[in-house]
Amino acid sequence: MQYGVKNAGMRITFFLTLIIVSVNCFSQLKSSNACGTLMIDVYQGWINKARPNDHPEQIKAKLPCFTSFQEEGNQSACGGGVYFENRDIRYLVQRDYIAVGEKCKDSFNLVLFGKKEKDLFADLGLPKLKDANWRAYQMAYGTLILFFNDKEVVNKVIITTRSTDDADLCNEMN
Repeated sequence: MQYGVKNAGMRITFFLTLIIVSVNCFSQLKSSNACGTLMIDVYQGWINKARPNDHPEQIKAKLPCFTSFQEEGNQSACGGGVYFENRDIRYLVQRDYIAVGEKCKDSFNLVLFGKKEKDLFADLGLPKLKDANWRAYQMAYGTLILFFNDKEVVNKVIITTRSTDDADLCNEMN
């Protein structure tokens, strides 16, 4: 009888181990969105409280859903960055700005994409600087730069902690 009890105990241990390993294997196959929906705050100048001039490790800690990272420094074309390719968001860390493209589906506290310049006056006032396809608005944190497409609606947003005189954009004017 002892042989049967010992054998039953081994079977239970084996099945419990199998269940734990199976659950662990399947949980590794699930994709998760570590950030959920991001909140882009154009008045505060951040995404989920991660500012453009934060250290890259702070950005990665606040937004763990980044898809790639490039060390800050002159060896990279734009000075390094934290990238969210699947969200059309880029933090250019050495240049202290965030670029948000029109494919971004996250939330803004002020709807910008698809708006014409005249529709922005009530929320942003007059731009400090303007050119044919962009407008730069002075904000408490630095500068908000909005790019417009051929239909004259916003299609790119730049949030920078720098002033209009000091902003150093990398290939954004194209």
